Amino acid sequence: MSIPTYNEFYDSILELLSDGQIHNSKETIEYCANAFQLSDEERMLRIPSNRQTVLANRVGWARTYLKKAGLITAHQRGQYKITEAGLTAVKDKNAKIDNDYLSRFPEFRKFINNPSVDPDGSNPPKEPNKTPQEIINDAYEKIMQQLSDELLENIMGQTPAFFERLVMELLEKMGYGGDLIRPSLVTGKTGDEGIDGIIRQDVLGFDKIYVQAKRWADDHTVGGPEIQKFAGALMGQGASKGLFITTSYFSNAAKDFVGKHLSARIVLIDGEKLAQLMIKYGLGVSMVHSYEIKQIDGDYFSDGEE
Repeated sequence: MSIPTYNEFYDSILELLSDGQIHNSKETIEYCANAFQLSDEERMLRIPSNRQTVLANRVGWARTYLKKAGLITAHQRGQYKITEAGLTAVKDKNAKIDNDYLSRFPEFRKFINNPSVDPDGSNPPKEPNKTPQEIINDAYEKIMQQLSDELLENIMGQTPAFFERLVMELLEKMGYGGDLIRPSLVTGKTGDEGIDGIIRQDVLGFDKIYVQAKRWADDHTVGGPEIQKFAGALMGQGASKGLFITTSYFSNAAKDFVGKHLSARIVLIDGEKLAQLMIKYGLGVSMVHSYEIKQIDGDYFSDGEE
């Protein structure tokens, strides 16, 4: 038999996770392969880039879609657990778990950029009349969203110290510190007074940016009190610029405080923005494919002799 499409793996993934335990990526892939009795050749078949098997790629996409619908959740790096919504889906013997079913959930509809789908799934998502370029753009956005999610999942599987080093390395890749041999310093430790790192803003070191990095789960929002403490730490250093980076989100109170705080300028970077910056500056990611899209050169054809 041929390797199933990603959406055909939904049932198998939910079946594995229905025991309520945490299962890793390797277990999920193996379970899906056994469920469909795939041959060794089918299990080893690789995508064109040769970086991943077709099986792992499709199971990975299936997990992403189930996670976006809220049927499963990620626990640290490559570990997954079923949610109450997922258990409900498994117990509903009349339910067919496909993209139409996932469309009942607002977060899934938001992910596929189709908020008009009816909550009961009676108006399932359909591909509108789009140009090939628009289809490519939509696919690119989905791939980037999946990559962002995977980056944050991998970060959550590391230590706080690793995250602090990651943040400082990202700032160096962004050009802070210029060509200095050691433009940044990780200071995070017990009694650090809220300062995890320091990086020079310019080559000569006339100005410094003080950094705090919080590796928090996305359900642990950074609130106003944390930003106030950071502002106090900056004041204690006599600093005028601070950067607060987290893997989670900032509350409205935290954002409001930054807007009103005048003694030091504080910039906030949440998990979504952090992942975007890591992708843009090539930290923790590698190139798989590069496509060139060309169009007619109108000037060339308009300058010809008549």
